[in-house]
Amino acid sequence: MRKTLGGCFAGMVLGAASLHAHHSFFAEFDPDKPVKLVGAVTKVEWSNPHIFLHLDVKDPSAKMTNWAIEMGNVTALIRLGWSRDAIKVGDVITVDGFLARDGSNLANAKAVLLNGRKMFAGSSQGTTP
Repeated sequence: MRKTLGGCFAGMVLGAASLHAHHSFFAEFDPDKPVKLVGAVTKVEWSNPHIFLHLDVKDPSAKMTNWAIEMGNVTALIRLGWSRDAIKVGDVITVDGFLARDGSNLANAKAVLLNGRKMFAGSSQGTTP
């Protein structure tokens, strides 16, 4: 009986983590709030369920703010031509995306401009090829 209850508990915990990781675009991001961010990459998190880039971006008052940029999953980005070493810390990039609904420094990337090349970012909004 203990093993059964332990297995059920473990399944619930793992299931909850999975549900938290996979969210609807519209639940977290606002398609009516597009954003263009230009900044230097400070961190690259190349892992599932989503790849995240972190950028230092100057706001209108010239204050430096760190942003988290959510991109698609690893498989989707590889299919779109990305590789693990495509973006490195220190690269200056432009991100076209959509702001988080909660007002945090989080955006969902639609496309990334890197070294003059525009690459789709596997947005969960479904606007990429």
